[in-house]
Amino acid sequence: HAGAKLYQALRDRGIIVRHFKSPRIEEFLRITIGTDEQTNELITALKEILASV
Repeated sequence: HAGAKLYQALRDRGIIVRHFKSPRIEEFLRITIGTDEQTNELITALKEILASV
């Protein structure tokens, strides 16, 4: 998945991650995980996003 598209899909769900447009890292996201609840929300969102493609 393209980093920018995954970034936007997560952001649309209220999950904020970092995306950098630098050539070598533009396909990656930086994710800093907080509480267990936030981690579970991230995992659920990623499963939904990745299943829909």
